[in-house]
Amino acid sequence: MPNMRVMITASEATPFIKTGGLADVVGALPFYLKKENVDAFVVLPKYRDINFKDFYIEKVFDSMCVHMGLGEEWCGVFKTTYRGVDYYFIEHHHFFSREGLYHDYNFNDYQDNAWRYGFFSRASLQLCIDLGIKVDVIHANDWQTASATAYLKTWHWYNKFLGKTASVLTIHNSKYQGIYNFNTTYDYLGLGMNNFSSNTFEDSGRINLLKGGIFFADVVTTVSPTYAKEISMPYGGYGMAPYLRNKTTSFTGILNGIDTEEWNPETDKLIPANYSHKDLSGKKICKRELQKRFLLEENDDIAIIGAVGRFVDQKGYHLLASIIEPLMENMKFQFVILGTGDKSLESFFGDLPKRYSTRIGSYIGYNNELAHLIEAGCDMFVMPSIFEPCGLNQMYSLAYGTLPIVSATGGLEDTVQNYNEETKKGTGFKFYDINARSLYNTIGWGISVYYDNKSAFQKMQIRAMKIDNSWEKSTKEYIKAYKLAIKNKKSYDKNCMR
Repeated sequence: MPNMRVMITASEATPFIKTGGLADVVGALPFYLKKENVDAFVVLPKYRDINFKDFYIEKVFDSMCVHMGLGEEWCGVFKTTYRGVDYYFIEHHHFFSREGLYHDYNFNDYQDNAWRYGFFSRASLQLCIDLGIKVDVIHANDWQTASATAYLKTWHWYNKFLGKTASVLTIHNSKYQGIYNFNTTYDYLGLGMNNFSSNTFEDSGRINLLKGGIFFADVVTTVSPTYAKEISMPYGGYGMAPYLRNKTTSFTGILNGIDTEEWNPETDKLIPANYSHKDLSGKKICKRELQKRFLLEENDDIAIIGAVGRFVDQKGYHLLASIIEPLMENMKFQFVILGTGDKSLESFFGDLPKRYSTRIGSYIGYNNELAHLIEAGCDMFVMPSIFEPCGLNQMYSLAYGTLPIVSATGGLEDTVQNYNEETKKGTGFKFYDINARSLYNTIGWGISVYYDNKSAFQKMQIRAMKIDNSWEKSTKEYIKAYKLAIKNKKSYDKNCMR
């Protein structure tokens, strides 16, 4: 018998649909929970952009009734299994059969997002009822499904399937809170005027879905210990700090893991040669292939720095854009970048190979195979984030012996050990003043160590590759959070019955 049953409800998950790190977490965590004898399953929206051609998908319900504040909504439910985990998909053509997830392809947010994801949160809970299964914990993620924690304690108080169910809310990025117009939203959500207060969903006269979710959740987690501290500090968390501090010991930071079944240089099928910390020779082969793919000079000895990510303000690519050309003029290295997002940054990075032929390569868009090749073939990997709740690419880089150059924030601070010139120890290079000059100097520092102290650089690579950032460690922490949530829910129920 499983130790407990957990439903993970989220707006995205690999390998089905992805815009950011949330998808990686939801795609990996349930698989590792299963290994720990936790019966985990996932509920996702059935977006138009999901390509199911590689999956067998079956219809569970032709029509499932979901009660909202202004009446009934009807939806279909589909199911597939990936790596032994059941994934359910809520089909609602009006809400999810459109381009993109949260916004259109021109990055214009959908104005009915609160309706879309409020409905989805309710539908996730209704699915448990219609399937006839009791769930110990509902694990919601970010503002999109945060309202599920409130529905549990309002709509489903006495439900025989969900009445005793606890909730955990994971904040992957506190900047995105789901703030929407009260007049056009709240009645549809059906959360009750008694729950529209300064402690719950009210935010300067608007509705804040993340804030309400924090209040009602039995446990709140975020994705790294340092980020938990940062967003709890006065004026931190984009206004969420006081509400997170109110959770006291029921708020914690759990570092994300990396899926070593996909990101492992010893077994990775997407790179031209495998290698390990015991034998790095395969990394040289990957470096040559990377140079070929990006039309760079094929040279084993020149340093290559890579970057993969979304071109948004948070990620600090505007800092990188402001210094990359001076770096090229003053230092000897090659640079490759893969990403998409801000159109001006897409244009800037996309044009660089024309000006720096054989020295810079760029790919505008996302390509998973190229992302693996960049991690394997580069010597260093730059992440100049303004803030970073956890970050995954720096952990991929460590696993592949590609030394990270990072800002000392959030999960980057937690996972990268700064190089010490005296002891020659460390796993990467960090800068603490997050500005263009600090980034310039830190990249220069990494390049200097690469050329001037090869022995120390290679020892750092080996040290980095030995670090265990796997999901096995993080999964045990999530199980502790689930158990605490169950304990807190029992206490909550007991107090409410008095």
